[in-house]
Amino acid sequence: MRRVVMVGKALRCIPPPPRPLSSDGEVAAALCHLRASDPQLSQVMDVHNPPSLQYLYPPFHSLARSILYQQLAYKAATSIYTRFLSLVGGESGVVPETVLALNLHQLRQIGVSGRKASYLHDLANKYKNGILSDEAIIAMDDRSLLSMLTMVKGIGTWSVHMFMIFSLHRPDVLPVGDLGVRKGVQILYGLDYLPRPSQMEQLCERWRPYRSVGAWYMWRLVESKGSPSPLPSSGPPLLLQQHPQEEEEHQQQSHLLDATSIEGIPDLRR
Repeated sequence: MRRVVMVGKALRCIPPPPRPLSSDGEVAAALCHLRASDPQLSQVMDVHNPPSLQYLYPPFHSLARSILYQQLAYKAATSIYTRFLSLVGGESGVVPETVLALNLHQLRQIGVSGRKASYLHDLANKYKNGILSDEAIIAMDDRSLLSMLTMVKGIGTWSVHMFMIFSLHRPDVLPVGDLGVRKGVQILYGLDYLPRPSQMEQLCERWRPYRSVGAWYMWRLVESKGSPSPLPSSGPPLLLQQHPQEEEEHQQQSHLLDATSIEGIPDLRR
């Protein structure tokens, strides 16, 4: 059943988003489907615990926090994020109005680069101007969400995929450009080549409508093989510029997620 939702400054009739994986019974349904549809994946599932999801931050907070963490080692990023929280008056102060009130000098003093400051301000401005809102982000279908969020400076396709999986718990997101997922698919199916992003959709078609969970098991599979491939842990993704820095985005996947939005995978890099 389609709904009328304010997207940007216009009313649009869009399909409802799918039930998040954190809804009662969704993870169990995903596991049942994946076991029945992919015997090879089922073997991987036998040796890893299923994900258990919880919400951490509202969308704006998750996106702002992720921008702060991009391209930094975990300790350095955490230090900057802690100073950022002090600057805005705690977690409750991570809202568009407060972020817009911070000038470049204030952000530079706590270690935020000029480029990241522009990303934060662009995100906050899109909230202020009504282009984005937490409510609209939660209500959008996956396609609309990808289109809207990649309009923000510092946010690319891969970043939106991570946000949809780890912050919104969308069930059917296949991050085709993620190096860890691609490597996992190569191992899973015994391929002698690393599948290209354009090949991933076909290879993982049988996982629909729970490709997010399939992707999660690919990160676990690669981890179990001791691969140095970039692996996300759990938490807000690190958001990078889509154009012209999409390649740079992939290079930063080793500095991904840190807090526990998915219990049982506090850090896949350990």
